[in-house]
Amino acid sequence: MKYVSIVFGAIALAALAMLAACAADREPAPMPQQSTTRVAEPTDVIDQRLMLALSQAKNLHHKAKIYISDGNVAAATASVREILSLEFPAGAPEAEDVRNDARALLGKLLVGQGDLDEAMHVVQEGIAGSQRKSFFVANLYTVEGEIHEARASKLPAGDPHVVDEKHAAIEAFDRSNQIDVELQKQLVEHQ
Repeated sequence: MKYVSIVFGAIALAALAMLAACAADREPAPMPQQSTTRVAEPTDVIDQRLMLALSQAKNLHHKAKIYISDGNVAAATASVREILSLEFPAGAPEAEDVRNDARALLGKLLVGQGDLDEAMHVVQEGIAGSQRKSFFVANLYTVEGEIHEARASKLPAGDPHVVDEKHAAIEAFDRSNQIDVELQKQLVEHQ
């Protein structure tokens, strides 16, 4: 009987030692010297004004697509023009991209309505106002090429300006491709 008591005592002691070891592992870590919560810095937070403007632009773009699918080009054009009037936070690169995307779509809509001069103005204004190369700038050059193509097709056969417009279209398409190639090289270099 004494032997059984010693064995149970040893087992109980071992169990207590294990519990004590587990409890030591579960003790809370010491509190850090500095606070784990802090007020976010302005650069840490996504600008809500930017998010709101992007959301509005997305919705207006969707509206334009619906109007286009219904054949209501005038309403689609108005919706895209609204995108260009949105206020973005100063210096937001997304603002340039959204506006250039809208300008490209607006240019295409204007070409479809036969307003080639206004289409060219809208596209060239976007190109001139761009601060950096992007897919959206390349797309503006593509639309510029399409406008030159449309101008060439409206001219009478044999008009010497047909050749000029076709050359201008090719130059615009080449410029678009040059930008795309530059951007692709940058992506490969940063991988």
